[in-house]
Amino acid sequence: MSQRRFIRLGAVPKGTGGPGDHGVWKDESVPGDASISLDYYTHQAKLAEHAKFDLLFIVDSHFITPDSPPHYLNRLEPFTLLSALAARTSRIGLVGTITTSFEDPFLVARRFASLDLISGGRAGWNVVTSGDEGTARLFGRAEHYDYDSRYGRALEHVRLVQQLWDSYEDDAFPADRDAGVFLDQSKLHAVEHRGTHFDLEGALNVSRSAQGQPVIFQAGDSDLGRDLGAAVGEGIFTHQSNAEAGRAFREDLRARAERFGRNPDHVLIMPGVEVVVGDTDEDARQREAANHRQDADFEKTLKQFGRSFGWHDFTQYDLDAPFPDLDDLGDRSFKTRSDNIRAVARSEGLTLRQVVDRFTAPKQSPFTGSAETVADTIQEWYETGALDGLNVHYRTHEQFTRFTDEVLPLLRERGVARTEYDGSTLRQNLGLPYIPNRHTAPSLVEQGA
Repeated sequence: MSQRRFIRLGAVPKGTGGPGDHGVWKDESVPGDASISLDYYTHQAKLAEHAKFDLLFIVDSHFITPDSPPHYLNRLEPFTLLSALAARTSRIGLVGTITTSFEDPFLVARRFASLDLISGGRAGWNVVTSGDEGTARLFGRAEHYDYDSRYGRALEHVRLVQQLWDSYEDDAFPADRDAGVFLDQSKLHAVEHRGTHFDLEGALNVSRSAQGQPVIFQAGDSDLGRDLGAAVGEGIFTHQSNAEAGRAFREDLRARAERFGRNPDHVLIMPGVEVVVGDTDEDARQREAANHRQDADFEKTLKQFGRSFGWHDFTQYDLDAPFPDLDDLGDRSFKTRSDNIRAVARSEGLTLRQVVDRFTAPKQSPFTGSAETVADTIQEWYETGALDGLNVHYRTHEQFTRFTDEVLPLLRERGVARTEYDGSTLRQNLGLPYIPNRHTAPSLVEQGA
């Protein structure tokens, strides 16, 4: 493996609070309209850019219930938001979540290509398959795709989008006034696709950007999810509870990528981590405990627990009776998580209350402590191969600035974090290669890119 130069950093603003931290909005330092405020997001993006973060990551989903977390109930659509942020920043990558289950490949290709041009080559796509069953009804379907179809559709979708991004060769537009030639028509390549999930004929009407193609990110821990990430992902978003699990996950994804004929060094593992910085380790743990108390609401947690099972209503059951038999409920939602919950409940004979506590109880983050402790932990995980980068989740402006002003300087002193950006595009800063057009680099076609 080639020497990794710096740890990669993503900033993940929580707005008014998502799953597991739905009490963020109660903090007086968090604007009540944070999740729909361009000023809020601009401030976060500029802070992250000043600290030389690689990217700002905007999480998204569609379906809501009255019991969804605050940040889910009222938030900006990613493309609109990221396009606005592109005009207010200059170097930080702009990564948004878009589903392959209900979005059209041509429209996804066009919107990301446009964002990539607007931002000067800083766009990234977080590929998801939509876990909420109710999303299907929002898009006119009676039921969600089954699990295998969701991932088969996702792979075909991404491959098709990548083909569309290569509709024009890099020098397709000479705009030669003297010769009267705007487009070199020999360098326009229409796509003809007949697949299992999509049929498409035609070309994308947006040229390529300074990085060739937007960077592809993916998150999924099931076997199918890992295969999708290994096949198309250049950045992999995950959550790992300890360094050993992180190393095992990274090794598995790199091995799968090699089996797909890819260079594993071009697959960056970036787990999401909760960072809490205090004056001392004890102070940080007290801050973390205060955050957990702010989120404590068993009634709300019980209702949100149903999300993995298609927002099934668990309030109808006796909390102290055995976990209910739900048959295959959840198979068209977050299948990996719902299967795991059922398996643990059966094997240990747990009650509903015990199951909810087991899977939703606040956990201490390994990245909580003094600035020195947090820096030590990050460096250890990085140097022992548990990660290539971090997606830093933070609740408040104060916590983010403590990370950027206290932890990052230590990592820079140790040669782990950058002091300046490496380039102007997201690919350059992540250390990923420029993607040449497949029509001028036939080897890409052979690799299935």
